[in-house]
Amino acid sequence: MMDINEIMKVIPHRPPFLLIDKVIEIEEGKKITAIKNVTMNEPFFVGHFPQEPVMPGVLIIEAMAQAGAVAILSLDEFKGKTAYFGAINNAKFRAKVVPGDTLRFEVEIIKLKKSAGVGKGIAYVGDKKAAEAELTFMIG
Repeated sequence: MMDINEIMKVIPHRPPFLLIDKVIEIEEGKKITAIKNVTMNEPFFVGHFPQEPVMPGVLIIEAMAQAGAVAILSLDEFKGKTAYFGAINNAKFRAKVVPGDTLRFEVEIIKLKKSAGVGKGIAYVGDKKAAEAELTFMIG
């Protein structure tokens, strides 16, 4: 398990753009389960949408990617590096994410090479799938 301070030792993201709160399970370089507690205090809710706050889908995908990056960058060979987006494929959004929700990200790294990787991620609210995507990472 990793808390937010330990996560910040692995990836360069910082609040307000660090979008995962804790890691509850990790198998370095293979898979990860991470949590984001969505609160009304998130800065994006000011404008998305003031009458009906909804977490932007692109930020759900970003949070999923941050979780995948923690899984990859936890490996000794990638420590101190950064994982950048190479591609986002087959992204699907299945449910709104609103203040009070707890997002659970499950990301499996399905390919990993010297400077790139591919992860398949699913975001859940409870047992309901909120989003999913295949994420390609470039490691630099």
